[in-house]
Amino acid sequence: MSSYVKTQEQDWKKILTPQQYYVLREKGTEPAFSGKFHQNKKKGIYLCAACGQELFDSKTKFDSGTGWPSFWAPISEDKVVRKSDNSYAMQRTEVLCSRCGSHLGHVFNDGPAPTGDRFCMNSISLDFEEGV
Repeated sequence: MSSYVKTQEQDWKKILTPQQYYVLREKGTEPAFSGKFHQNKKKGIYLCAACGQELFDSKTKFDSGTGWPSFWAPISEDKVVRKSDNSYAMQRTEVLCSRCGSHLGHVFNDGPAPTGDRFCMNSISLDFEEGV
């Protein structure tokens, strides 16, 4: 497992754009169908936009129809942290980067086989390395 990145919030504000900071550090959400990776069909690896940790392989990406990039599994379970999220009077499972603690999105149990999971991620929380 990668070592945890401990960065002060004032430093995150210098590293990230205001929109990235809102989603990654304040647990915001980008509007549906607006993200740069929603319709990305290229082969490669999706990384945490804050710390660069590899999170998802394009082989597990699918079109969920929700408007956010969706994956049925992370590269490895130790790359993400699942955390109960009861905000906005909903019961959901938040997904965080295990290296830096940044908010990536949520995971739901209505995804395809083989896992049945739908990791619904914010494009702004991700970077992409093509052909990896």
